Amino acid sequence: MNLSSEFRDPDLCRRVLEQIQHLADSPFRFMEVCGTHTVSIFQSGIKSLLPENISHLSGPGCPVCVTHDLEVNTFLALAKMDLRLATFGDLMRVPGSRGDSLKKVQAEGARVDIVYSAFDALQLAVDNPSENVVFLAVGFETTAPTVAATVKVALKQQVENFFILPMHKLVPPALQALASDPDIRVDGLLLPGHVSTITGIEPFMFLAGDYNLPAVISGFEPLDILQSIQILLRMHKEKTPAVINSYKRAVADQGNPRARKVMQEVFKPVDTAWRGLGDIPGSGLSLRKEYLGFDARRKFEPAPLQPETNTGCKCGQVLKGKILPPQCPLFASVCTPAEPVGPCMVSTEGSCAAFFKYSL
Repeated sequence: MNLSSEFRDPDLCRRVLEQIQHLADSPFRFMEVCGTHTVSIFQSGIKSLLPENISHLSGPGCPVCVTHDLEVNTFLALAKMDLRLATFGDLMRVPGSRGDSLKKVQAEGARVDIVYSAFDALQLAVDNPSENVVFLAVGFETTAPTVAATVKVALKQQVENFFILPMHKLVPPALQALASDPDIRVDGLLLPGHVSTITGIEPFMFLAGDYNLPAVISGFEPLDILQSIQILLRMHKEKTPAVINSYKRAVADQGNPRARKVMQEVFKPVDTAWRGLGDIPGSGLSLRKEYLGFDARRKFEPAPLQPETNTGCKCGQVLKGKILPPQCPLFASVCTPAEPVGPCMVSTEGSCAAFFKYSL
C-alpha cells in the first residue's frame, strides 16, 4: 500500500464518516478555501456522503476566480499592444468586460503563449530578444515565490525584454475579511494545503484567537478531507476552537522560510481588489522599488476598460459562500464551461465548473 492509496482507503474513510455522523448533531456550514479541495470533494463524492446537516461551501480559493475584472481588462489591454504575453492556460478563456478573452484576441492576432512556469516565460524572452514578453503573474503564496525568483534571475542576467503583470493575492488577509463580515456565517474552515506549505500555520492563528473560528490545514485525499471535517466537528463539540495542521506530511508548522524570504525580497504587500470580496488591505503584492523595471503596468501603461457591474454573474457571491452555483440565474443556461460568463465557470478549480461537471 503506497501513501496515496492509504489516504483513499474506503474502509478508513467509512470509519471516519461514521464518526462525523455521530458528531454532527446540529447544522454546520464549513468552507474550503482552496480550489484543489473543491475539486477533490466533488471527485471523491464526499459532498454527497456528508450528513444533510453539514453544508460545505467553496470560498475564494481559486486564483483565477478571484482575479478582479479590472485586472482581466488590464491584461486584455496589454494583449492588444505590440508585445507578447505568457500565461497559464486557465486565464485563456476568462472573459473581460466586453466579452473578450485571451483566446479570442489570440485568434484575432495577439501573441499569447501558454507556459507552465514564470521561468518558461523568462526563457521565452531570452529566446526572442527583439520582443517584449509579459508574464501574467496570478496566484497565491504558492506561486509568488517562484515568480520572485524568476525576477531575481532576470535582473542578474540583465534580461531587458522580460516583464510581469503582478496580480498575486495573499490568503490570510482575505480570510480576515471573510471572518469579520457579519453576513458570512461559517462554522469552520478547511485551510489551503498548498498555500500553507509556504506560510506555515502562524498567519492563520487569528481565526481562532480573534473569531473563535476553528480551522484545519488539510491535505487533498478523501481521508485527509474527512479527517479535517471530523476535527472541526470535534472542536465544536468540545468548544475548543483552534487552528490545526492536519497535513504534516507536506506542511511544516513554520512553512517554507526560504520561499517567503525571496518573495519578500522582490514583492511588498499592497491593498488590492478581489472579485467578490472587494478591496482588502495588504492582500496583494507589488514589486519593490529595485525591481520596478520589470513592472508591465509601469512600462507599457495599459488603459483597461472599467468593469461593468451588471453582467448578471454571481461569481462574487459564490466566492463568499452566500449562494451555491446553481442559485446563480446564469448557471448551466447562459453560463456553461463551453460559454463561461464568469471565471468560476472557466477555471478547472472553480466551484461553478465543479458543480456543473459533477452535479449534472
